[in-house]
Amino acid sequence: MTVYQQALTTLLAEPKRWLITGCAGFIGSNLLEVLLKHNQQVVGLDNFATGFQRNLDQVQALVTAEQWQRFHFIQGDICNSNDCAKACEGVDYVLHQAALGSVPRSISDPARTNANNISGFLNVLVAARDAKVKSFVYAASSSTYGDHPALPKVEENIGKPLSPYAVTKYVNELYAEVFSRTYQFHCTGLRYFNVFGPRQDPNGAYAAVIPKWTAAMIANEDLAINGDGETSRDFCFVANAVQANILAAVTPLVRSEVFNVAVGDRTTLNQLFSAIKQSLQQHNVHYDKPAVYRDFRSGDVRHSQADISKANKLLGYQPEYRIAQGLEIAMPWYIALGK
Repeated sequence: MTVYQQALTTLLAEPKRWLITGCAGFIGSNLLEVLLKHNQQVVGLDNFATGFQRNLDQVQALVTAEQWQRFHFIQGDICNSNDCAKACEGVDYVLHQAALGSVPRSISDPARTNANNISGFLNVLVAARDAKVKSFVYAASSSTYGDHPALPKVEENIGKPLSPYAVTKYVNELYAEVFSRTYQFHCTGLRYFNVFGPRQDPNGAYAAVIPKWTAAMIANEDLAINGDGETSRDFCFVANAVQANILAAVTPLVRSEVFNVAVGDRTTLNQLFSAIKQSLQQHNVHYDKPAVYRDFRSGDVRHSQADISKANKLLGYQPEYRIAQGLEIAMPWYIALGK
């Protein structure tokens, strides 16, 4: 039995009360599903800025009526300190997922990104500290590595940020470290590397690459690749991110830490294009158009790959899904959404 499975067994034996900010979003709704299936009490906070009611409806359909009764939803905003305080009342563990993602969005609207990702983060952090929660886990980002060229990415080696979004996620880590030293309130940051999977929005100007490309192929639309297609990423299936969150929440650490959450591999955009086409073919969806190459996107790093040894050593994190397995699981969801 893995450390993760042992942690889930512990959760089954001793129900706790969790707060998920951004619970109607992609990663948040996947966390909600797993926690409810393990009979946990969950408070969810979301303002539906980037989350969807359909995500909550899908979780409800996947759990029992009794499990769904353990979920209390608060429609609120992390930019409102009163909403954050209310959400943290009586909570044991906080999983802070709410944020405005996307490098291009932050370049287009840095002030809004700052308000949500820095001021909103601080509101949740203060509320959790005041509520004396047992642990605070937050969504950090691989964008923090900025222009540091070394591969794989190791937690203590970062460069200069390349976007307003990257700045905000780095400031989150600085606040977490300061709260650890000043208030002895320890936080765990999870630097996500290109997480993908069911309930990830394929629509909109800031959609992530896998759902966006998959939706385009299903609709038989033209598909554009930024740059020459040799840009590479460490794509991480959402179940791996869920594992990291739960392990980080229940593992006692002596100080605030930051961990990479990924697989430890690299996939180029050209390889990803082929992998999605192949996965769709297995579901009788055929896409025969060639990719259209265009200019590199501002703020993007060229290559990204994580060293996950720290998370493995201190949390027992062992990613159970690689990109091909994740695509296989996610593809029926993408196809159903595209119908």
